[in-house]
Amino acid sequence: FFIPFLGSVHLFDWDEINFAESAREMIVTGNFSRVQIDFHPFWEKPPLFFWTQALGMKLFGINEFAARFPNAIIGILTLITLYLIGKRLYDEKFGLIWALAYLGSFLPHIYFKSGIIDPLFNFFIFLTVIFLARSIKENDNDKGLKFALFAGISAGLATLTKGPVGLLIAGISVLVYWASVKFKKRLNWRNILAFSISCLVITSLWFVPEMINNGFWFIREFLKYQAE
Repeated sequence: FFIPFLGSVHLFDWDEINFAESAREMIVTGNFSRVQIDFHPFWEKPPLFFWTQALGMKLFGINEFAARFPNAIIGILTLITLYLIGKRLYDEKFGLIWALAYLGSFLPHIYFKSGIIDPLFNFFIFLTVIFLARSIKENDNDKGLKFALFAGISAGLATLTKGPVGLLIAGISVLVYWASVKFKKRLNWRNILAFSISCLVITSLWFVPEMINNGFWFIREFLKYQAE
């Protein structure tokens, strides 16, 4: 459903064109730590999605198919994830219906045929919220700690995909839940620390090497742009 005819239509969305060009410029310059547009710094997005597009271009050449291929794979992973979570929450039939309902939905189907950043970001945000929910449910045992670590990894990957908004959405989700129980449920500080450290480790895989090799300038400008 997702892979056939990916390259049969030209890149048409402003984001599709710019993101594919950023991935192409990574390959041309050999600079994979900084996102560029027209070979000038592009501070709007971190590099994770562009790395996946650059990998697609390495495999299939610089073309529309390669630019959209990562999202087709994310579409497949999303359906499998929905099935597995639905099966765990209720049963196998529910998981299958949930995945098929999402497969038949108009907007997700278009997203997974596109070269925009949202499918990858949405996938990691969804995993973050799922793991946070499991962590809160298993608040006082080792399973809660494990799920907090997984949530932090997912939030870190979301942040590397679209910036600090990845953390913002996860934080708002927890606050809304906490408010819904009238702040009576105690939050486990061990789990919060595990979430924070794992998220920091994942995001540091990008910004620490960048700062070591090129100084703080690019990261400072990126953070300034995100704040604005």
